[in-house]
Amino acid sequence: MHDIRFIRDNPDAFDAGMKRRGLDPQAAAILALDQERRALQTELQEAQKTRNDSSKLIGKAKGQGDEAEAQRLMDEVGALKTRIQEGEERERELGATLHDKLSGLPNIPASDVPDGATEDDNVEIRQWGDKPALGFAAKDHVDIGEALGMMDFEAAARMSGARFVVLKGGLARLERALGQFMLDVQTQDNGYTEVSPPLLALEDAFLGTGQMPKFGEDLFWAGELGLIPTAEVTLTNLVREQILNQHDLPMRVTALTPCFRAEAGAAGKDTRGMIRQHQFHKVEIVSVVRAEDSEDEHERLTGCAEKILQALGLHYRVVTLCTGDLGFGSHKTYDIEVWLPGQDRYREISSCSNFGDFQARRMNARYRPEGEKGTRFVHTLNGSGLAVGRALIAVMENYQQEDGSIVVPEALRPYMGGLEAVGGGA
Repeated sequence: MHDIRFIRDNPDAFDAGMKRRGLDPQAAAILALDQERRALQTELQEAQKTRNDSSKLIGKAKGQGDEAEAQRLMDEVGALKTRIQEGEERERELGATLHDKLSGLPNIPASDVPDGATEDDNVEIRQWGDKPALGFAAKDHVDIGEALGMMDFEAAARMSGARFVVLKGGLARLERALGQFMLDVQTQDNGYTEVSPPLLALEDAFLGTGQMPKFGEDLFWAGELGLIPTAEVTLTNLVREQILNQHDLPMRVTALTPCFRAEAGAAGKDTRGMIRQHQFHKVEIVSVVRAEDSEDEHERLTGCAEKILQALGLHYRVVTLCTGDLGFGSHKTYDIEVWLPGQDRYREISSCSNFGDFQARRMNARYRPEGEKGTRFVHTLNGSGLAVGRALIAVMENYQQEDGSIVVPEALRPYMGGLEAVGGGA
């Protein structure tokens, strides 16, 4: 949600931000609605005052026996009542239109976000580790998993349709180990508090984090409740309609949850394998901070996600998303892309975003600074720490052996009962 006061004071800057998002100027239409609404509010206040004054005079006129004046005043009050009711209805309509307009526009990109149209214009800022030297032709995770008899897309399709998978045996255990390992790192090493949140949320919660109204078609709905596409929804909404004390910040929370996405806009994209599924597990990390701390927190949060890949020994790169690839609510985003030998390319495994106060305004989430009477909106950030299914893919493809087995990274062996490999003679 955008700050109407900022738009009033900085219409050209607001339009410049929208232009970087590929949108036409928006400020004039917004300010026209705002001006009409404010003028109507002033008119209603004046009408209400006149009505109150006239109501007081009715009794006085009757007390003096001036029935004609009393009747005139009653007629005036009746007309004002109708006028006020109609004006209040119009004010509600204008307020709803203005709210919908402001909530339907994306966040303004940070000044250092590169301009660009597609993901090809994203800017790489660093790499970590080296690509594995396998010494044989790399297979992708589908060929590896199916050859092991531990990955079954056909069985999943028979019961659930496309974009589902059944994992068995060692791969099912490896997926579980990855999620537990990630959660332990985020809680024990990185200082996040574990939360077990609801997997279903009301529409207002999705509106708060920006999935609604624009991306409603990507959600699965069960009546009035939607299945979460990411734990960002429920973790961030923990501060919904709350006023925190400054000493409560920074607030850092994490959760390992199933996630559900309709992938309505992904028809024909990534149809092979586990890259883009309707159901998957993910460890989400969310930070709630003061405005002056959000840029530093963005770097910290991204580092917390990177630490997982480093512990697993997986080569990756970090890119800054350009304006054309930036998410709807994001002020700035770093994508972490892991190397997949079987695809011979980098694939996103985490997006780490700073939303500024964009989500906080939608949720009315504030804090009270020490020594100040008023409140301020918090800044919110989130990232994947990491997407478990994609991490499983990365481990399978980077640690594959020529005999078809998969070496278990050392960091995961305590979670695998000491098992050193999946498949083969293990």
